[in-house]
Amino acid sequence: CPPQTGLLSPMTVTFAKKEIGGAKNGGTRDVPTKKAPTYYPAEDVPVKAPSEREAKSCGVAKLRKSITPGTVLILLAGRFRGRRVVFLKQLPSGLLLVTGPYQVNGIPLRRVNQAYVIATSTSVNVQSVDASKFGDEYFGNKNKSKAKKKGDDFLAADEEKNELSEERKTDQLAVDTPLMTTIEQTPLMAKYLKARFSLSKKQAPHAMKF
Repeated sequence: CPPQTGLLSPMTVTFAKKEIGGAKNGGTRDVPTKKAPTYYPAEDVPVKAPSEREAKSCGVAKLRKSITPGTVLILLAGRFRGRRVVFLKQLPSGLLLVTGPYQVNGIPLRRVNQAYVIATSTSVNVQSVDASKFGDEYFGNKNKSKAKKKGDDFLAADEEKNELSEERKTDQLAVDTPLMTTIEQTPLMAKYLKARFSLSKKQAPHAMKF
């Protein structure tokens, strides 16, 4: 936005007639259609120009150096917290695209925030995985307009179940198939991805090497 300079431009005010009760109030009164603002700055407030770093970042989190395509991550929050997943790529929103894969530990393709993952030193070769079609618009619930129900219809209405579409199943299989081939070639990799991460007493995570 350009910096604010000079005096405020005069605001055009439009009025509308409103009926007023009372015998001595004239019957009608001109009322502004839009109320005037209650606050005016005493002086011109300059708008702060974004720095070079802010302009380049555009609000997207920078990917950590320890996270590269194929890195095994440990989830720290959400439904699958404590589980291990394979990182595929970073989405335009800054979130990470990961998969279990589903055939190993039941974790489907999903987005996670890199602030809630631990990057391990273990990695899987994902060069044969094509994740180009997956973006932020691929995920999320599509808003469906629902008609309002009243009375008995409201009580008798059954809750709609979110069933997985055939397209999602096909996409999951297309990602898991080449990934499973790589995992099966590495000894104990499938068991490692399937195992849960947990801490016991006197274990300091900041002193561990993952």
